[in-house]
Amino acid sequence: MDPRERTAGPALEHTVVDGVATVVISNTAKRNAMTTGMWQALPPLLEALAADPAVRMLVLTGAGDTFCAGADIGSLREPGGRPQALAVEAEEALAAFPLPTLAAVRGHCVGGGSQLAAACDLRFAEEGSSFGITPAKLGIVYPSSSTRRLVSLVGPATAKFLLFSGELIDADRALRAGLVDEVWPAGALEDRVRSFARILVSRSRLTQAAAKEFADGREDRDAYWSEQSRGSGDTAEGVAAFLERRAPRFTWTTGSTAAAPTSG
Repeated sequence: MDPRERTAGPALEHTVVDGVATVVISNTAKRNAMTTGMWQALPPLLEALAADPAVRMLVLTGAGDTFCAGADIGSLREPGGRPQALAVEAEEALAAFPLPTLAAVRGHCVGGGSQLAAACDLRFAEEGSSFGITPAKLGIVYPSSSTRRLVSLVGPATAKFLLFSGELIDADRALRAGLVDEVWPAGALEDRVRSFARILVSRSRLTQAAAKEFADGREDRDAYWSEQSRGSGDTAEGVAAFLERRAPRFTWTTGSTAAAPTSG
């Protein structure tokens, strides 16, 4: 699916092809702004994709030439702060997705769009994209979890610059700041995302799952992952494939060994 060709919305569209789940934020009439219904739909969609044995990684992108312009401003008039709460729930569900996640960004990635991109493991952007964290323009308190995630990517000073000012930065500055991992010329982003996705799908899911938890601060799971590694056979397969000069056939999946996750 080429997201530039999608025009339907507001909706979260998805496909699964060759191990890659692609979720497209589609609300092109409003630059892919997230409606209340879209925020609400994201966690169960992610849960279903995580449970799908055909899925090995997830790509999040936007329809047309925009990633996501944030929350639909009209929804912010709803009483009780419900849209903001749903946005945080969606962001946390994305951050907790157990497989590698990649945001493919073109055009505007602003407000809630930046929250979603930051919740992904990696972010690739097209030249000409722009990024902004804009709650100061609306008098909204940016969630503490989102602020910590932003600080972990760009550091306190840049996080404060973005949050205090609400100003947009271009893709090159976002790259220097650590907000994005790669920047590609117009027309090259899709091919890069596709080729990188093939790389991730070919690697050990065991290694990726453990690395993701450790990088996200789950040191308490070290014993669990050590036991998974001993019982998985992935290491033996990886070494054998290297010595035999062939592609490895990794077989570990969640729950494929007898060990059970520790609580907490």
